[in-house]
Amino acid sequence: MAFGSDRQTSFARATDSAVMDEGLRIYMLRVYNYMASALALTGVVAYIVANTPFLMNAIFGTPLMWVVMLAPLGMVFYLSARIHKMSIGGAQTAFWVFATLMGMSLASIFLIYTGTSIARVFFITAGLFGTMSLYGYTTKRDLTGMGSFLFMGLIGIILASVVNMFMNSTALEFAISVIGVLVFVGLTAYDTQKIKNSYVEADSIDTAGKKAIMGALRLYLDFINLFLMLLRLFGNRN
Repeated sequence: MAFGSDRQTSFARATDSAVMDEGLRIYMLRVYNYMASALALTGVVAYIVANTPFLMNAIFGTPLMWVVMLAPLGMVFYLSARIHKMSIGGAQTAFWVFATLMGMSLASIFLIYTGTSIARVFFITAGLFGTMSLYGYTTKRDLTGMGSFLFMGLIGIILASVVNMFMNSTALEFAISVIGVLVFVGLTAYDTQKIKNSYVEADSIDTAGKKAIMGALRLYLDFINLFLMLLRLFGNRN
């Protein structure tokens, strides 16, 4: 009797594990689909703006440039602070608005770098990002301890970038880019594991949807920043 009970318990646990794995797989695919769609939207908007002289002059030839450059950061703070009170539809709309604003702000890279080098660096970024995200998803190692170290590195990059706005030092820009690549490579693995661990099977549809959007936002920011750092290192300027 006890042996039969143990077999039933083991079978039930295996079934629960299989259901959990399938739910997690669907959840992570949803995160990646949101992220990929946002990247595609950003790329299309950036390309359209860069190839429309009227829009380029209206945005980057006037003080509106500062609004466009800072608006994505404002949307990140807004989503982070308000998403728990938003409907899933409202959260999705805010996410797409953010991706559109990012596309407008990134249009200027088409004036600075050649289209060929932008495409080449994008594919390099995609390969590196995919490798590190897969590592973060599959590794059994707990990456939590990396969080504070990577956050300090991120703060250092921001402060150094602000200083370099006044110094305009090529050497400092190179150092920032190299360190930035290392930081965002680490953040890609760290954030992927954190998103994976945030999955809870019992979450409601709305809660799971909002978690997926915020997870996609984190990975999107990792990808974009990694791309920009690599572009500074390997992009060919016009």
